[in-house]
Amino acid sequence: MALRMLERLLFASRWLLIPFYVALVVCLALLVGKAGQDVFVFLMAFATATKADIILAALALVDVTLTGSLIVVVIFSGYANFVARIDATSHADWPEWMARIDFAGLKLKLLSSIVAISGIQLLEGFMDVAHLSDRDLAWYVGIHLTFVFSGFMLAWTDKMSEAKEH
Repeated sequence: MALRMLERLLFASRWLLIPFYVALVVCLALLVGKAGQDVFVFLMAFATATKADIILAALALVDVTLTGSLIVVVIFSGYANFVARIDATSHADWPEWMARIDFAGLKLKLLSSIVAISGIQLLEGFMDVAHLSDRDLAWYVGIHLTFVFSGFMLAWTDKMSEAKEH
């Protein structure tokens, strides 16, 4: 009896994740606002912008877009994996992969996005190399390589665990 009640409590506790997903939606909206603000500021300065300024602005927008996409992946995949199923049939434009992504896939997508974001930060640093110290650039490269190595290790361990299951 007590064990059954504990199991019900633990199972119901998954709904406590909802505020986190709502907070991520708020962060996504704030990110959209910040991206709009950045585009507006850049458009106002476009007449005096150099080619490097345009490339940096585009990279910053790609960075924000990847971060937003990462947030969406975490919201939908996390909700579907940990809280409740989503009826994809009622959404005609539902991305097919979202219904199939499991926790291992979510981890890989998450780390892949982080590697891409880190790579863009590194590229932005290289575009502005005249204003960065060698130490800062070394940190950028080191952090990026750490993410890349972590991604390879995560993919390898997932592949190894799949091989053991079959």
